[in-house]
Amino acid sequence: MKQTIVFTDLDGTLLDSFSYSFEKALPALELLKKSNIPLVLCSSKTRVEIEHYRITLGNNHPFVSENGGGIFIPKGYFDLGASCFSFHIETEDGYEVIRLGACYSDLRKAIEELRREGYAVWGFGDMTEHEIARLANMSISEASMAKERDFDEPFLFEGTEGEVVRLTDAIQEKGFHITQGRFFHLLGKSDKGKAVSILKGLYRKKYDEILTVAIGDSPNDIPMLKEVHYPILVQKSDGHHDPRIDIPNLLKTEGVGPEGWNRAVLRLFQACSDCMCPTHHHHGK
Repeated sequence: MKQTIVFTDLDGTLLDSFSYSFEKALPALELLKKSNIPLVLCSSKTRVEIEHYRITLGNNHPFVSENGGGIFIPKGYFDLGASCFSFHIETEDGYEVIRLGACYSDLRKAIEELRREGYAVWGFGDMTEHEIARLANMSISEASMAKERDFDEPFLFEGTEGEVVRLTDAIQEKGFHITQGRFFHLLGKSDKGKAVSILKGLYRKKYDEILTVAIGDSPNDIPMLKEVHYPILVQKSDGHHDPRIDIPNLLKTEGVGPEGWNRAVLRLFQACSDCMCPTHHHHGK
């Protein structure tokens, strides 16, 4: 039997966009726990923010921070010693860490250069905790966790589509990338898909046969959604699915954020009680 692994975005997906609550997803979360299905949090949030949610969710699986910047694996979760592993692994606070992202100080330098070049960009590093709290509807303590960044700089840019295209080119010329969730994000060559691909390889070594599901809501989830057998898209807070996300085999679920998340996971279970997949064939990824 295949082992199912679920990768999920947090903001606007498992967490409600306004209250950051996952209450509407509790039935599905319970079912995953009971079925021993790993739930891997894969977010633009920082390590400390994700750790906060792992505690409230009772989650002890690996997680991916800052849009694929870092993979944090609880010590002893995988047998990393035995795997011929091409990545440098650092041990830190009870985790084995794989760093894929750019260095935060380099991202901050790039933001300052862009401003000097005339782009009105404003990053989390330019804001106080109070400003971030107001902007992202967070408490002050949540905002201070959001400022503890390693690999990815969220920023604001008020520009037309044409200006966004020019900004994107300017960022790529500096050797960085731009993606979009609730904010614009400046990052290195990392993305959620690369991190998911590495974790898939490790899960395959552990379980042999795996079946993968990913749930997201925004363009920064596209690389992750492309990496799995069953990519699922939940509705945004306006009740629509993001029109920029158009990939093969995409399952669009009814329901905003955690409500859609819950519905999608329960439906996958119902559809196939022995392997949690909608059909017995899968797309050979």
